Amino acid sequence: MNYKMIVLDLDGTLTNRDKVITERTKHVLMEAQKRGTIVVLASGRPTYGVMPLAQELELEHYGGYILSFNGGIIMDCRTGEVIFQKKLPVESNRRIVELAKDEGVDILTYEGPVILTNNVECPYAKLESQINHLKVKQIEDLAEYVDFAVPKFLMMDDGDYLALVEGRVKAALGRNFSVYRSEPFFLEVLPKGIDKAESLGQLLRMLGLEREEMIACGDGYNDLSMIKFAGLGVAMENAVLPVRNAADYVTFSNNADGIAHVVEKFLL
Repeated sequence: MNYKMIVLDLDGTLTNRDKVITERTKHVLMEAQKRGTIVVLASGRPTYGVMPLAQELELEHYGGYILSFNGGIIMDCRTGEVIFQKKLPVESNRRIVELAKDEGVDILTYEGPVILTNNVECPYAKLESQINHLKVKQIEDLAEYVDFAVPKFLMMDDGDYLALVEGRVKAALGRNFSVYRSEPFFLEVLPKGIDKAESLGQLLRMLGLEREEMIACGDGYNDLSMIKFAGLGVAMENAVLPVRNAADYVTFSNNADGIAHVVEKFLL
């Protein structure tokens, strides 16, 4: 198959345990782009958290794309233009923030390059800040402050407790929202129908490409939809079991240049 696009999850996939792209992986991705392959970075991270890696891979030069917030926003790196976005309805913000308060969990969302949270001391808010290189701002009354549309909220707590919270939040919000854990300690609240596969379908239609021409690589539960959707779905060796089971191909781990291996095998 003549694959024309490769879609890469970031954490646990493109980057190694130190959250960096290795020299070998970077080299082969640059070579693939020179040969015309479109690179898409698809992440649950906010757009500003993906930009440093997009710049490192020179996506603005080669015409790549950022798919952030698990597909809530797609940005054309060449023009800097947002070509697709779907945000939570403003009127739902207060309810979501108050649900987190009722459940006794911390919560965050985003305003441009800043993370807004009810608790800057929360270790998981600090982790989100560290991963994305974004500043964190404490907002005493988050429900009052967030009077604008946001792509997602992130509820945060220890995994065992958040597993219990997940079901209750799903039941409380109902069918117009997408609620799932991207990490044991992160419970995502997004608009219904937002996932990586759905947004990649939009991008393929815009570019006149077929899903059979796309490779998608990932390791986590939020990668499952795109791995099933892609012409070639690739799981990392370190992927969760459902992702490995759904994949057409399992590559080496993110710490063993698994993405470089895929690019060399299927694109170069």
